[in-house]
Amino acid sequence: MQLVSRDQWGARAWREPNGSIPYAGARAGVKVHYLGTRYAFDTHDTCPAYVRRLQASHMNDDGWSDIGYSFVVCEHGFVYEGRGLNRRNSANGDVPLNEAHYAVCGLVGSSGSTEPTPEQLNGLRDAIEYCEQQGPAGPEIKGHQDGYSTDCPGPALYAWVRSGAPRPSGTVVTPPSQPAPQPDPTPARYQSSVGGLSYGYGAHGPQVTIVGEALVAANFGSHYTQGPGPDWTDADTLNYADYQRSLGYSGGDADGVPGEASLRRLLGGAVPLAEVSKSRVVAAARQDPDAAQGATTYPDDVYTVEQALRAEGLLDGQWVDGSFGTSTIDAYAALQRRYGYSGQQADGIPGIDSLTRLGQAHGFTVTG
Repeated sequence: MQLVSRDQWGARAWREPNGSIPYAGARAGVKVHYLGTRYAFDTHDTCPAYVRRLQASHMNDDGWSDIGYSFVVCEHGFVYEGRGLNRRNSANGDVPLNEAHYAVCGLVGSSGSTEPTPEQLNGLRDAIEYCEQQGPAGPEIKGHQDGYSTDCPGPALYAWVRSGAPRPSGTVVTPPSQPAPQPDPTPARYQSSVGGLSYGYGAHGPQVTIVGEALVAANFGSHYTQGPGPDWTDADTLNYADYQRSLGYSGGDADGVPGEASLRRLLGGAVPLAEVSKSRVVAAARQDPDAAQGATTYPDDVYTVEQALRAEGLLDGQWVDGSFGTSTIDAYAALQRRYGYSGQQADGIPGIDSLTRLGQAHGFTVTG
């Protein structure tokens, strides 16, 4: 089997939480799909780009969390990893149907190129057997239209399914294999958003520096030749990908663009925000000091303020933990005195004016 991993075809990271939903039980088998739109066979070097467009259509137009299929098979017989063996597909029609069968799509159109090639039928058979053996999945091989009102997978593929999905005559069965080693791909060049802030190539701001410094502190800074700094470069992406792999992610899940789950793990649980609530920060400042060590009330809002206090040189990094404890109270009181406040106006409890001023200096806005 000529398997092309998500990393190799340049998949985007899936959206959380739906993109990570596992199958609840064993699959009964595989359902075969086609595109249902016009498609024209082309040279193999165009196939990865087409699979990327297919994923973009599913995520941007259909609102899905990822490409809908478990695997996609091009006309040259290559099997492209979609949601793979472990994550539930979204192509079969509804949740029970998606749970019951893997979804394997052949790049065949409803017009244009409507007949699968022999290589494609071999690739489809490779994908089906891979699902059966590694999923695992039962022996059922059906079309999308079995149990759902649709013309998919079209007359040619459905006739093949109904005949038992045989390999073309004279072909040799090859066992499933892992993808062949490929040259390192160009680092991912898209952005994600967590807490209203951007991460990934071209992102700019204090949050980028925070991530870079955390990567260095965790011994994942080998790709930096300078920095880290406030501009996200390929070095940040490569370092973050190393960190993601250390957590057990692979393929498109380890492309170096932060998702919320991995970012929270890197930063100790809280993430910086683009917008901080003054009422939440004040509530934390009044509750956290008397709570157990490290207790948090509104950790993301407080973490954002603490990072700004750290950048001002007023709070040691060990206390940047999302808890507005006594060290943070003392640091904020020092900030208030720096701003010219005194007495009860410099008691370490944030006011709207001082918090807004701090936010203007460090890239966050303040609400009431």
